[in-house]
Amino acid sequence: MAVPARVLALGAACLVALPPGAAGTALRPAATTPPHASPLAPIGPPRSVAHSGQDDVVALTAPPGALVPPGRPGAPTDRPSTVARAGRPGPNALAGRAGPAAPARLARSGRLAARSCAEPPLVWGNVPRTREYLEAITKCLEKSWSAHFARAGLAFEKPVVRFYEEPEQRVCGVRWPSSASAFYCTERGTLVFLLTGDWIEDRTDLYPLKVAAHEYGHHVQSLTGIRRHYEARIRADHAHHAELGRRYELQADCLSGVFIGSVWGSLSRSGDDWAAVVETTRATGDDDERRSHGKGANRAYWLKRGFTAVSPAACDTWKAAPSRVS
Repeated sequence: MAVPARVLALGAACLVALPPGAAGTALRPAATTPPHASPLAPIGPPRSVAHSGQDDVVALTAPPGALVPPGRPGAPTDRPSTVARAGRPGPNALAGRAGPAAPARLARSGRLAARSCAEPPLVWGNVPRTREYLEAITKCLEKSWSAHFARAGLAFEKPVVRFYEEPEQRVCGVRWPSSASAFYCTERGTLVFLLTGDWIEDRTDLYPLKVAAHEYGHHVQSLTGIRRHYEARIRADHAHHAELGRRYELQADCLSGVFIGSVWGSLSRSGDDWAAVVETTRATGDDDERRSHGKGANRAYWLKRGFTAVSPAACDTWKAAPSRVS
Protein backbone atom coordinates (compact mmCIF):
# COMPACT_ATOMS: atom_id res chain seq x y z
CA MET A 1 0.00 0.00 0.00
CA ALA A 2 1.01 3.57 0.23
CA VAL A 3 3.44 3.82 3.09
CA PRO A 4 6.41 6.20 3.26
CA ALA A 5 9.72 4.72 2.13
CA ARG A 6 8.39 1.58 0.61
CA VAL A 7 7.37 0.04 -2.68
CA LEU A 8 3.75 -0.39 -3.58
CA ALA A 9 2.70 -2.85 -6.23
CA LEU A 10 -0.69 -1.97 -7.61
CA GLY A 11 -3.23 -4.25 -9.11
CA ALA A 12 -4.59 -5.43 -12.35
CA ALA A 13 -5.98 -2.23 -13.62
CA CYS A 14 -2.83 -0.24 -13.52
CA LEU A 15 0.30 -2.22 -13.81
CA VAL A 16 1.20 -5.25 -15.71
CA ALA A 17 2.68 -8.41 -14.35
CA LEU A 18 6.17 -9.22 -15.48
CA PRO A 19 6.86 -12.38 -17.42
CA PRO A 20 7.54 -15.42 -15.21
CA GLY A 21 11.05 -15.38 -13.84
CA ALA A 22 11.69 -11.80 -14.92
CA ALA A 23 11.69 -10.30 -11.45
CA GLY A 24 15.11 -9.73 -10.03
CA THR A 25 16.89 -9.65 -13.37
CA ALA A 26 19.63 -7.06 -13.14
CA LEU A 27 19.67 -4.92 -16.25
CA ARG A 28 20.63 -1.40 -17.09
CA PRO A 29 17.58 0.78 -17.62
CA ALA A 30 16.97 1.86 -21.19
CA ALA A 31 18.42 5.35 -21.41
CA THR A 32 15.79 7.35 -19.65
CA THR A 33 14.54 10.73 -20.71
CA PRO A 34 11.85 13.11 -19.61
CA PRO A 35 8.38 12.37 -20.96
CA HIS A 36 7.92 13.38 -24.60
CA ALA A 37 4.79 13.77 -26.66
CA SER A 38 3.83 10.55 -28.41
CA PRO A 39 0.63 8.61 -29.04
CA LEU A 40 -0.83 5.36 -27.80
CA ALA A 41 -0.93 1.86 -29.19
CA PRO A 42 -1.95 -1.77 -28.56
CA ILE A 43 -2.45 -2.98 -25.06
CA GLY A 44 -3.76 -5.97 -23.09
CA PRO A 45 -5.46 -6.57 -19.75
CA PRO A 46 -3.58 -6.80 -16.47
CA ARG A 47 -2.84 -10.04 -14.74
CA SER A 48 -2.24 -9.50 -11.08
CA VAL A 49 -1.01 -7.09 -8.50
CA ALA A 50 1.33 -7.40 -5.61
CA HIS A 51 2.20 -5.10 -2.75
CA SER A 52 5.76 -5.11 -1.52
CA GLY A 53 6.75 -3.08 1.49
CA GLN A 54 10.03 -1.33 0.84
CA ASP A 55 10.17 2.13 -0.64
CA ASP A 56 7.52 4.34 -2.14
CA VAL A 57 6.68 2.54 -5.33
CA VAL A 58 3.24 1.97 -6.70
CA ALA A 59 3.06 -0.80 -9.29
CA LEU A 60 0.33 -2.29 -11.42
CA THR A 61 -0.33 -5.44 -13.41
CA ALA A 62 -2.54 -6.24 -16.37
CA PRO A 63 -4.03 -9.33 -17.97
CA PRO A 64 -3.05 -10.27 -21.50
CA GLY A 65 -5.13 -9.49 -24.53
CA ALA A 66 -7.38 -6.49 -24.56
CA LEU A 67 -9.69 -5.08 -27.19
CA VAL A 68 -9.32 -2.02 -29.32
CA PRO A 69 -11.84 0.77 -28.65
CA PRO A 70 -13.19 3.37 -31.24
CA GLY A 71 -15.42 7.49 -30.49
CA ARG A 72 -16.55 8.33 -27.11
CA PRO A 73 -19.52 6.36 -25.78
CA GLY A 74 -22.54 7.86 -24.17
CA ALA A 75 -23.00 11.18 -22.53
CA PRO A 76 -20.57 13.12 -20.41
CA THR A 77 -18.87 11.33 -21.28
CA ASP A 78 14.35 8.07 -11.17
CA ARG A 79 14.45 11.08 -13.24
CA PRO A 80 14.92 11.48 -16.93
CA SER A 81 17.97 9.52 -17.94
CA THR A 82 19.15 9.10 -14.37
CA VAL A 83 18.12 8.20 -10.88
CA ALA A 84 16.75 10.99 -8.74
CA ARG A 85 19.56 13.01 -7.26
CA ALA A 86 19.79 13.69 -3.59
CA GLY A 87 18.32 17.02 -2.72
CA ARG A 88 15.77 17.01 -5.50
CA PRO A 89 12.47 18.20 -4.01
CA GLY A 90 10.10 15.25 -4.28
CA PRO A 91 6.31 15.42 -4.54
CA ASN A 92 5.92 15.12 -0.78
CA ALA A 93 8.00 18.26 -0.32
CA LEU A 94 5.94 19.99 -2.98
CA ALA A 95 2.77 18.94 -1.19
CA GLY A 96 4.08 20.53 1.97
CA ARG A 97 4.61 23.83 0.17
CA ALA A 98 1.14 23.58 -1.35
CA GLY A 99 -0.41 23.53 2.11
CA PRO A 100 -3.27 21.56 3.68
CA ALA A 101 -5.87 23.20 1.44
CA ALA A 102 -4.40 21.73 -1.75
CA PRO A 103 -6.63 18.60 -1.86
CA ALA A 104 -9.76 20.76 -1.54
CA ARG A 105 -8.49 23.16 -4.22
CA LEU A 106 -8.00 20.23 -6.58
CA ALA A 107 -11.55 19.07 -5.88
CA ARG A 108 -12.85 22.57 -6.73
CA SER A 109 -10.63 22.97 -9.79
CA GLY A 110 -13.32 22.05 -12.31
CA ARG A 111 -13.09 19.92 -15.44
CA LEU A 112 -9.82 18.94 -17.04
CA ALA A 113 -9.65 20.98 -20.24
CA ALA A 114 -10.13 19.09 -23.50
CA ARG A 115 -6.79 18.52 -25.19
CA SER A 116 -5.40 16.69 -28.16
CA CYS A 117 -3.33 13.58 -27.52
CA ALA A 118 -2.12 11.71 -30.58
CA GLU A 119 -2.00 7.99 -29.86
CA PRO A 120 0.92 6.43 -31.75
CA PRO A 121 1.15 2.77 -32.74
CA LEU A 122 2.90 0.38 -30.39
CA VAL A 123 4.40 -1.37 -33.38
CA TRP A 124 5.61 0.23 -36.61
CA GLY A 125 6.91 -1.90 -39.46
CA ASN A 126 7.13 -4.93 -37.15
CA VAL A 127 9.35 -2.89 -34.82
CA PRO A 128 8.11 -2.45 -31.22
CA ARG A 129 7.77 1.22 -30.27
CA THR A 130 6.63 0.84 -26.68
CA ARG A 131 8.99 3.50 -25.39
CA GLU A 132 7.91 6.02 -28.00
CA TYR A 133 4.30 5.27 -27.16
CA LEU A 134 4.78 5.79 -23.43
CA GLU A 135 6.86 8.93 -23.97
CA ALA A 136 4.03 10.37 -26.03
CA ILE A 137 1.36 9.50 -23.47
CA THR A 138 3.30 10.78 -20.47
CA LYS A 139 3.89 14.03 -22.37
CA CYS A 140 0.13 14.34 -22.92
CA LEU A 141 -0.46 13.69 -19.22
CA GLU A 142 2.13 16.32 -18.27
CA LYS A 143 0.56 18.97 -20.49
CA SER A 144 -2.97 18.28 -19.24
CA TRP A 145 -2.24 18.14 -15.53
CA SER A 146 0.32 20.98 -15.48
CA ALA A 147 -2.18 23.30 -17.18
CA HIS A 148 -4.91 22.20 -14.78
CA PHE A 149 -2.70 22.84 -11.76
CA ALA A 150 -1.82 26.28 -13.10
CA ARG A 151 -5.50 27.21 -13.43
CA ALA A 152 -6.14 25.96 -9.89
CA GLY A 153 -3.18 27.90 -8.48
CA LEU A 154 -1.40 24.72 -7.42
CA ALA A 155 2.34 24.08 -7.63
CA PHE A 156 3.30 21.50 -10.25
CA GLU A 157 6.45 19.49 -10.84
CA LYS A 158 6.65 16.93 -13.60
CA PRO A 159 7.65 13.41 -12.60
CA VAL A 160 10.84 11.67 -13.59
CA VAL A 161 10.18 8.89 -16.11
CA ARG A 162 12.37 5.79 -16.40
CA PHE A 163 12.13 2.92 -18.88
CA TYR A 164 13.51 -0.60 -18.56
CA GLU A 165 13.79 -3.43 -21.05
CA GLU A 166 13.76 -5.87 -18.13
CA PRO A 167 13.28 -5.48 -14.38
CA GLU A 168 16.35 -4.77 -12.29
CA GLN A 169 17.08 -6.04 -8.82
CA ARG A 170 16.60 -2.55 -7.42
CA VAL A 171 14.88 0.62 -8.60
CA CYS A 172 14.28 3.92 -6.81
CA GLY A 173 16.51 2.64 -4.02
CA VAL A 174 14.37 -0.45 -3.30
CA ARG A 175 13.78 -3.94 -4.64
CA TRP A 176 11.82 -4.08 -7.88
CA PRO A 177 8.18 -4.78 -6.88
CA SER A 178 7.21 -8.39 -7.50
CA SER A 179 5.31 -8.95 -10.76
CA ALA A 180 5.17 -5.23 -11.48
CA SER A 181 5.48 -3.75 -14.95
CA ALA A 182 4.54 -0.14 -14.18
CA PHE A 183 4.72 1.76 -10.92
CA TYR A 184 5.27 5.08 -9.19
CA CYS A 185 8.09 5.78 -6.73
CA THR A 186 6.41 8.21 -4.37
CA GLU A 187 9.44 9.50 -2.50
CA ARG A 188 11.30 10.28 -5.71
CA GLY A 189 8.34 11.32 -7.86
CA THR A 190 9.33 8.77 -10.50
CA LEU A 191 7.26 6.79 -12.99
CA VAL A 192 8.81 3.45 -13.93
CA PHE A 193 7.71 1.49 -16.99
CA LEU A 194 8.79 -1.92 -18.22
CA LEU A 195 8.89 -1.85 -22.02
CA THR A 196 8.07 -5.54 -22.38
CA GLY A 197 5.37 -7.90 -21.19
CA ASP A 198 1.68 -8.68 -21.74
CA TRP A 199 0.63 -5.32 -20.41
CA ILE A 200 2.02 -3.46 -23.42
CA GLU A 201 3.46 -5.71 -26.14
CA ASP A 202 1.30 -6.49 -29.19
CA ARG A 203 -1.74 -4.73 -27.73
CA THR A 204 -4.27 -2.73 -29.66
CA ASP A 205 -6.52 -1.64 -26.80
CA LEU A 206 -6.41 1.33 -24.42
CA TYR A 207 -5.00 -0.59 -21.49
CA PRO A 208 -1.42 0.78 -21.72
CA LEU A 209 -2.80 4.30 -21.81
CA LYS A 210 -5.02 3.62 -18.83
CA VAL A 211 -2.07 2.20 -16.88
CA ALA A 212 0.11 5.23 -17.60
CA ALA A 213 -2.75 7.57 -16.60
CA HIS A 214 -3.31 5.63 -13.37
CA GLU A 215 0.35 5.90 -12.38
CA TYR A 216 0.32 9.60 -13.21
CA GLY A 217 -2.73 9.84 -10.97
CA HIS A 218 -0.51 8.80 -8.08
CA HIS A 219 1.80 11.69 -8.94
CA VAL A 220 -1.18 14.05 -8.79
CA GLN A 221 -2.06 12.61 -5.38
CA SER A 222 1.47 13.28 -4.15
CA LEU A 223 1.65 16.82 -5.52
CA THR A 224 -1.63 17.83 -3.90
CA GLY A 225 -0.86 16.33 -0.49
CA ILE A 226 -3.49 13.60 -0.82
CA ARG A 227 -0.88 10.91 -0.32
CA ARG A 228 0.47 12.67 2.76
CA HIS A 229 -3.02 12.75 4.31
CA TYR A 230 -3.55 9.12 3.34
CA GLU A 231 -0.35 8.10 5.13
CA ALA A 232 -1.37 10.07 8.22
CA ARG A 233 -4.72 8.27 8.32
CA ILE A 234 -3.01 4.90 8.00
CA ARG A 235 -0.80 5.69 10.99
CA ALA A 236 -3.84 6.71 13.03
CA ASP A 237 -6.21 3.95 11.93
CA HIS A 238 -4.48 0.59 11.57
CA ALA A 239 -7.79 -1.26 11.62
CA HIS A 240 -8.78 0.22 8.26
CA HIS A 241 -5.36 0.08 6.64
CA ALA A 242 -6.52 -2.10 3.73
CA GLU A 243 -9.66 -0.07 3.04
CA LEU A 244 -7.71 3.19 3.04
CA GLY A 245 -5.27 1.67 0.55
CA ARG A 246 -8.13 0.76 -1.76
CA ARG A 247 -9.56 4.27 -1.52
CA TYR A 248 -6.13 5.56 -2.57
CA GLU A 249 -5.86 3.17 -5.53
CA LEU A 250 -9.44 3.64 -6.69
CA GLN A 251 -8.92 7.39 -6.71
CA ALA A 252 -6.00 6.88 -9.10
CA ASP A 253 -8.31 4.77 -11.29
CA CYS A 254 -10.81 7.63 -11.29
CA LEU A 255 -8.14 10.22 -12.14
CA SER A 256 -7.05 8.06 -15.06
CA GLY A 257 -10.64 8.17 -16.29
CA VAL A 258 -10.65 11.97 -15.95
CA PHE A 259 -7.62 12.22 -18.23
CA ILE A 260 -8.94 9.76 -20.80
CA GLY A 261 -12.23 11.66 -20.88
CA SER A 262 -10.41 14.95 -21.47
CA VAL A 263 -8.53 13.66 -24.54
CA TRP A 264 -11.17 11.28 -25.85
CA GLY A 265 -12.19 13.53 -28.71
CA SER A 266 -8.66 13.38 -30.14
CA LEU A 267 -8.26 9.61 -29.90
CA SER A 268 -9.11 7.51 -32.93
CA ARG A 269 -11.16 5.20 -30.75
CA SER A 270 -14.76 4.03 -30.59
CA GLY A 271 -17.27 3.23 -27.89
CA ASP A 272 -16.23 -0.41 -28.27
CA ASP A 273 -12.67 0.55 -27.36
CA TRP A 274 -13.87 2.29 -24.22
CA ALA A 275 -16.07 -0.67 -23.27
CA ALA A 276 -13.06 -2.94 -23.77
CA VAL A 277 -10.76 -1.03 -21.40
CA VAL A 278 -13.54 -0.87 -18.81
CA GLU A 279 -13.91 -4.65 -18.97
CA THR A 280 -10.14 -5.13 -18.82
CA THR A 281 -10.08 -2.94 -15.71
CA ARG A 282 -12.94 -4.95 -14.23
CA ALA A 283 -10.96 -8.14 -14.87
CA THR A 284 -8.03 -6.78 -12.85
CA GLY A 285 -10.05 -6.38 -9.68
CA ASP A 286 -9.13 -7.96 -6.35
CA ASP A 287 -9.74 -11.62 -5.67
CA ASP A 288 -10.29 -13.41 -2.37
CA GLU A 289 -6.58 -13.41 -1.54
CA ARG A 290 -5.66 -9.91 -2.68
CA ARG A 291 -7.58 -6.88 -1.41
CA SER A 292 -5.40 -3.99 -2.50
CA HIS A 293 -7.13 -2.19 -5.40
CA GLY A 294 -10.79 -2.96 -5.05
CA LYS A 295 -13.21 -5.42 -6.63
CA GLY A 296 -13.46 -5.41 -10.40
CA ALA A 297 -16.89 -3.78 -10.32
CA ASN A 298 -15.58 -0.91 -8.19
CA ARG A 299 -12.47 -0.40 -10.29
CA ALA A 300 -14.69 -0.14 -13.36
CA TYR A 301 -17.11 2.16 -11.51
CA TRP A 302 -14.46 4.71 -10.54
CA LEU A 303 -12.80 4.63 -13.98
CA LYS A 304 -16.16 5.35 -15.64
CA ARG A 305 -17.04 7.99 -13.06
CA GLY A 306 -13.88 9.96 -13.84
CA PHE A 307 -14.34 9.52 -17.59
CA THR A 308 -17.91 10.80 -17.48
CA ALA A 309 -17.27 13.80 -15.20
CA VAL A 310 -13.83 14.73 -16.60
CA SER A 311 -13.25 16.39 -13.22
CA PRO A 312 -11.17 15.49 -10.14
CA ALA A 313 -14.21 16.44 -8.05
CA ALA A 314 -15.80 13.13 -9.07
CA CYS A 315 -12.89 11.20 -7.56
CA ASP A 316 -13.47 11.68 -3.83
CA THR A 317 -13.15 8.03 -2.87
CA TRP A 318 -12.40 9.09 0.72
CA LYS A 319 -16.05 9.90 1.40
CA ALA A 320 -17.50 7.02 -0.59
CA ALA A 321 -19.51 4.27 1.10
CA PRO A 322 -17.46 1.20 2.10
CA SER A 323 -19.32 -0.84 -0.51
CA ARG A 324 -17.88 1.40 -3.25
CA VAL A 325 -14.30 0.81 -2.15
CA SER A 326 -14.49 -2.87 -1.28
